[in-house]
Amino acid sequence: MARTGRPKAELVLTDDERETLTRWARRRASSQALALRCRIVLESATGASNKDVAARLGVEAHTVSRWRARFVRDRLAGLADEPRPGGPRKITDAQVEEVVVRTLESTPKDATHWSTRSMAKEVGLSQSAIVRIWRTFGLRPHLVDTFKLSKDPQFIEKVRDVVGLYLAPPEHALVLCVDEKTQIQALDRSAPVLPMLPGMPERRTHGYVRGGVTTLFAALNTATGEVIGQIHRRHRAVEFRKFLIRIDKEVPDGLDVHLICDNASTHKTPAIQRWLTAHPASTCTSRRPAPPGSTRSSGGSRC
Repeated sequence: MARTGRPKAELVLTDDERETLTRWARRRASSQALALRCRIVLESATGASNKDVAARLGVEAHTVSRWRARFVRDRLAGLADEPRPGGPRKITDAQVEEVVVRTLESTPKDATHWSTRSMAKEVGLSQSAIVRIWRTFGLRPHLVDTFKLSKDPQFIEKVRDVVGLYLAPPEHALVLCVDEKTQIQALDRSAPVLPMLPGMPERRTHGYVRGGVTTLFAALNTATGEVIGQIHRRHRAVEFRKFLIRIDKEVPDGLDVHLICDNASTHKTPAIQRWLTAHPASTCTSRRPAPPGSTRSSGGSRC
């Protein structure tokens, strides 16, 4: 009976080729695509048809035919990916290295930091090329972060105290993170908001009426996420004392209170220190090291 279909090129493996293909197919470092191509060639070398090999490996028959023909033509080198279409690479590794080194180790003569335009002019590349290189290496010369070294001799102890309250709060105690948001603009719309209707979004007027400023005092329960808040017109020790009284009333009896707050001047006035002394179950721990000369109140309360 005459054979039908396109004739296949004969595929015969040498011992070295078979050993290499087997190693590539089993090696963990090989890509999945290369391992599959090796298995296709090994199965085809047994004399099986393209359809049989495709059924065994779970691929299409034309995939088997393609890699079989590539191996017969180019042997092991034919299993590698062919070059992608497109123009040749124009920016060399040396140029990329020069951009990175200049960005990290130098500054322009007439500016404090490099811009994409100044760097492109300096190294002779396009601005878009500089953008791509900076994005690849995570370079952002226009951004500057600041830090400050504390001179407080008790800085380490205070950090451990604050972090310890966050990570391992004491039993039968409540840990609250306290802060204020000042200068909040109290604004109101000059006309009522029109509700959303089918096919039409909610609408509000562009104009607004100023109602002055206000201050939000808030205490975050680090364990539950609940917030105790209070609004005051001003930001003084008097208002902070009223907020402490509000916290003292809302906290259940039998629980010690640990307040974590910053070193704002309103938190360290004599009136606040006297209030904390009268409430020894409450502890006010600073989030940042206190400035030199700061005092701690007695009675177990500190701020």
